[in-house]
Amino acid sequence: LCSLPLFSLSPLYSPLSLPSPRSPSPPLSNFISVSLSTLSLQRPEARSRMDHPFTVVVAIDFGTTSSGYAFSFTQDPEAIHMMRRWEGGDPGVANQKSPTSLLLTPELKFHSFGFAARDNYHDLDPEEAQHWLYFDKFKMKIHSTTDLTMETELEAVSGRKVRAIEVFSHALRFFRVHALKEVKDQSSSLLEGDEVRWVITVPAVWRQPAKQFMREAAYLAGLVSPDTPEQLLIALEPEAASIYCRKLRLHQVIDLSLRPMTNGLSLESDGSRPFDSSFRQGDRYIVADCGGGTVDLTVHQIEQPQGTLKELYKVSGGPYGAVGVDLAFEAMLCKIFGEDFIESFKAKRPAAWVDLTIAFEARKRTATPGRSNALNISLPFSFIDFYKRYRGQSVETALRKSNMNIVKWSSQGMLRLTPEAMNELFQPTINNIIKHIEELMQRQEVQGVRFLFLVGGFAESPMLQRAAQNALGQTCRIIIPQDVGLTILKGAVLFGLDPTVVRVRRCPLTYGVGVLNRFVEGRHPRDKLLVKEGRDWCTDILDRFVSVDQSVALGEVVRRSYTPARSGQRKIIINIYCSVSDDVVYISDPGVRKCGAITLDLPEALPGTVAGAERREIRATMQFGDTEIKVTAVDMATNQTVRAAIDFLSN
Repeated sequence: LCSLPLFSLSPLYSPLSLPSPRSPSPPLSNFISVSLSTLSLQRPEARSRMDHPFTVVVAIDFGTTSSGYAFSFTQDPEAIHMMRRWEGGDPGVANQKSPTSLLLTPELKFHSFGFAARDNYHDLDPEEAQHWLYFDKFKMKIHSTTDLTMETELEAVSGRKVRAIEVFSHALRFFRVHALKEVKDQSSSLLEGDEVRWVITVPAVWRQPAKQFMREAAYLAGLVSPDTPEQLLIALEPEAASIYCRKLRLHQVIDLSLRPMTNGLSLESDGSRPFDSSFRQGDRYIVADCGGGTVDLTVHQIEQPQGTLKELYKVSGGPYGAVGVDLAFEAMLCKIFGEDFIESFKAKRPAAWVDLTIAFEARKRTATPGRSNALNISLPFSFIDFYKRYRGQSVETALRKSNMNIVKWSSQGMLRLTPEAMNELFQPTINNIIKHIEELMQRQEVQGVRFLFLVGGFAESPMLQRAAQNALGQTCRIIIPQDVGLTILKGAVLFGLDPTVVRVRRCPLTYGVGVLNRFVEGRHPRDKLLVKEGRDWCTDILDRFVSVDQSVALGEVVRRSYTPARSGQRKIIINIYCSVSDDVVYISDPGVRKCGAITLDLPEALPGTVAGAERREIRATMQFGDTEIKVTAVDMATNQTVRAAIDFLSN
């Protein structure tokens, strides 16, 4: 797509949006004109995020390993109601969240979610289980897929595939039914669907396509209608945790520097820096959300006088969640028993494989630094039996031959993982987390941080707590909220009650569109020269909307004006490009990729209002200060709102 300059609007600066040189040039009849003279970051005088009087806010924390929901009535915002305890569950584990596990029938119909899905799948006959679809820890696929679309597929444990959007919408529909039933039980009045504001949490390091994917899944699940998008908020996990953490008091937290560690190991403290019972205005702190799949770091400052939050540095993190420890365990099994055997066992005995992962998960939670005795993990009988038939030798023989001295075999049919083995499984993931926090703390923008909050399920691990205290305890206070696994959920409810609490965010990427500018000899490379109608243009220039790590306040917008090139044109499509770098000049530079498109639907012009296509102006407004990028547009001739959509999923 390209554009002709709109000289009446932009006499000095006349760029054209143009496709990458790799795509053929479109016919001139497709050209649209664009004026960038109206580029500005503007703050509207008043900005209401609460146009609709919601009665209740329901937040869903859709985690990699476990999920849950919580809600609050707007007339009593101090009271956050946690979801009811779940049926099933594991001994010794608090069951206010449920495993993120989904079971579909062989006909791809919803069967169950959470503990029920896990237990029902476990009880299936091995032959039958191969026809059912069991999904576990499937959220990570959305983070790791670089070309995510509505057609992206997920693979069940049995190897069968189904569209990812359907898997996610089944899970969200399950939460919608459960949450609404519970809300209605506690509500004195009859609740209408449009009185509920929904909040879904996602990792802050997720890109725009993944956030849009969650929104589309929510529409499909019937949480809200695409016609009322403001009814659904996408909350960033560490941000939600931060909103909750800033309200904490002394009795609601554990200060690692003052806490004796387990197994008789204690951390000395001179007591010279007692933890204040509340935050002060101006305090800076880091929230490290250590979840199952990702670790997300955000840096916030509490602003005066209203206590809103300002992001000091763009969010960072990566796939360093607790799942890394599970994958290390699987790699260890492959080393001992052979990758071919493990793959075959997973395919032929899928339910027994799930049993083994559950057994490891339970032992993983009890791992502590300085432990002197081994951790026993029961191998399912079918594992021992299957291995004997597959290899013609016993599991014990395999262990002996593997030369892995840190894993022993017990006569009761158990793998004995020595403390060295557990360290080996945890260390790579923990090292990644600590390294990431250390690198963040070295940045100029992050100086003066007083606290590091560890939140998320993995933050409960004594292994991670000890490593964090050892590496970072001298730099700042390391604080863990008492209900660390529910911190994000509670913060997401608070965010739904007041989405304006985070006032300033940092842009994670540079965003812009490809444009043409007048070609300047000596400044522009010759291979970018395009001659059209006797004029010299430079193609592929990236005209940016916002730059990476730029501060954008809530309500700040970027404006652009576009005009159709020919009368009767019904659609304008503008490609959006992004980059992790700020020093990019052309859309063909390394690291720049097409990441989305803005579509503007053009209503038919009213008779007599427009003298010709070249005079018609569509003004688009893009908002970057929110958790999602949004676009709206107005037909300036009629002042009518134009249908405008920004799409990151159909590249």
